[in-house]
Amino acid sequence: MLYDSLTQGIYIIHENPEWIPPFKEAFDRAGVSFSEILLTQGGIGLDSIPPNGVFWSRLSASSHTRDNAFSKEYGRALLAWLESYGRCVINGSSVLELEVSKVKQALLLESFFKSQDYDFKTPKTIAVFGKENLLDSASSFAKKLGNKPFITKHNQGGKGLGVRLFENVREFKDYVESSDFELPIDGITLLQEYIESREAFITRCEFIGGKFHYAVRVDTSNGAFELCPADACQIDSAKSSNRTTRPTLAGAACEVGAGDKFSLRKEVDSTSPIVRCLEQFLVLHNIAVAGIEFIESVNGDIVVYDINTNTNYNSTLESKIRQSGGVAAADRLVSFLKDQFDKQ
Repeated sequence: MLYDSLTQGIYIIHENPEWIPPFKEAFDRAGVSFSEILLTQGGIGLDSIPPNGVFWSRLSASSHTRDNAFSKEYGRALLAWLESYGRCVINGSSVLELEVSKVKQALLLESFFKSQDYDFKTPKTIAVFGKENLLDSASSFAKKLGNKPFITKHNQGGKGLGVRLFENVREFKDYVESSDFELPIDGITLLQEYIESREAFITRCEFIGGKFHYAVRVDTSNGAFELCPADACQIDSAKSSNRTTRPTLAGAACEVGAGDKFSLRKEVDSTSPIVRCLEQFLVLHNIAVAGIEFIESVNGDIVVYDINTNTNYNSTLESKIRQSGGVAAADRLVSFLKDQFDKQ
């Protein structure tokens, strides 16, 4: 298929069909049609003109874990084509670059907090290129932290890739020298300070159209690391060996029977300082749809550590919201996309 044969409409750009059914259900409920652009094959006629429409990018940093490593490159090409003709792209090329780089996420967040004089934090982090200097870097980093525990994660993350907790450098050395060690797809390993949470949960705020929709309280008492809320992730996460008895920063938790792990945090709303701050950040960087996670530390700090622009919603929580007469995030998202399409 050549993508220049597209007709006008709403399109979801992605590489993982398993994540689409909840959104299809929301489109069906709204009576709105959509099509998909599956970025595992196809092509672009560079001299062709794309149709008018709305193109929602759901490209993921974890695509390589589904044998779709090139989807990120396909996405860069497709989004460049659409944007060169001024098409309406939700979460466009600049957002894709943010999705695939936790380094960039940390730098932009830290810079924004400082420039706006917000009293929010990001975890201390270093990025190590390749494997050769990992141990030396970890030793220096641990000393700067006062020899406190630290975690690792992959720069191109998603699904908690590479997230592990180490009490000390000796434990880390054993891991690096073992057959369990996994080099990130881009070769960049992040070493990050461990933030001890005041209570055993993290908070994930969902934003649609750059505006706050709801905050989710995610129970981390079992210490799960593979923390994707999508139903399609739940079976895989049960196989994870990345477990700890201590809650940490990875992402919204997910595992078999994880429905009870998710609940609304009603005390976090559109008037909360952290929410107002994050809305400004999203506008500045043209991010329309995102889930942003933070942890409240034992010291009382709010530490923001992850931006997920390929957000999924937990179906159990969404169903409860609809049953109570509320607007689920998937339904609000469809309404937002339709509004953008109607403006074309």
